[in-house]
Amino acid sequence: MKILLAVDGSGFTKKMLAYLATHDEWLGATHSYTLVTVQTPLPPRARAAVGAEIANGFYADEAEKVSAPVVKFLKRHGINVEVVHKVGSPGEMIAKIANAGKFDLLMMGSHGHGAFGNLVMGSVATKVLAQCKVPVLLVR
Repeated sequence: MKILLAVDGSGFTKKMLAYLATHDEWLGATHSYTLVTVQTPLPPRARAAVGAEIANGFYADEAEKVSAPVVKFLKRHGINVEVVHKVGSPGEMIAKIANAGKFDLLMMGSHGHGAFGNLVMGSVATKVLAQCKVPVLLVR
């Protein structure tokens, strides 16, 4: 299987990785893995004030903080992973990457705010589910 792992560095990412590690059918050398992390863009005025070079450095640093522990975790389990860092709306970008990459499965942690929380705050998982044509496994 070709599996996309969407991570954000939260405790929900850790729960997803724990689930992955305890289910042999999902974790194994027979699968190929891609790790994606998406950074929310800086407001345009802030980006203009600091400049593109500093903003891009910030995005790269933040993405590395999120992805490095996950890569280390997977390597301990004998798994090599391709890493993709993007900037944009996380829900939209994750769905776009999953669809374009023709993945067999997208795995991600979910904060699980519920219907009211989604109405008030929105939800990355809700946006992914609405736009993704790939099967999604949400771990809460």
